[in-house]
Amino acid sequence: MLTSIRRAFLSGVILLAPLGITFFVFNWLVLKIGGSFKAKVFFFLPREILTDPKLELFWNVTATIMVVFLVTLLGFLSRYFVAKYLWSIGERLLHTLPVVNTVYTSVKQIIETFSTQNRAVFQKVVLIQFPREGVYAIGFLTSSSRGEIRNQTDKPLKNIFIPTTPNPTSGFLVMFPQDQVKELDMSVGEGMKFIISGGAVVPEWTHSPSIESETK
Repeated sequence: MLTSIRRAFLSGVILLAPLGITFFVFNWLVLKIGGSFKAKVFFFLPREILTDPKLELFWNVTATIMVVFLVTLLGFLSRYFVAKYLWSIGERLLHTLPVVNTVYTSVKQIIETFSTQNRAVFQKVVLIQFPREGVYAIGFLTSSSRGEIRNQTDKPLKNIFIPTTPNPTSGFLVMFPQDQVKELDMSVGEGMKFIISGGAVVPEWTHSPSIESETK
């Protein structure tokens, strides 16, 4: 009987101890932080309100929350600015190294090409005959020709950017007649992978039976 009571008591202590310690620590923080900073945080309030015994707990808790929030915000801002400063130093250092500078710049340009902002410029992946008839190349439709260029031609033209391999940040801007541009189903990202890999990474596509039979 005594053994069961002792075990039950110990189980209760084990259950309540974390709650008690948490309450003690929270109460200590509220008294120390809130009691010390509430006059500074709420400097715009009358002293009579801050010293009212009925509102003491409320002001202490509120002041503690605000102090913790401000300290956390300051930590985030300092980490952001410090990281940005260190990143700029690292970039300047990389630009001073001859070979590393070339590699780093090329990789950075490729990453920027894959960014959402630049992808939005490319509307569709297209297939065109370039640089001569009978030879095909992958390009990206950027817009339709308009203004002076459209006025000087007798047919609608499509502005096509044809990237180079394996660095797609350089290439050619060619204006093709609309009937010479074949739009493909692959996404812009898949088209980029195809170009950068030199054609090794081919996007998946379900062939129609007629085309499948022609390729065999």
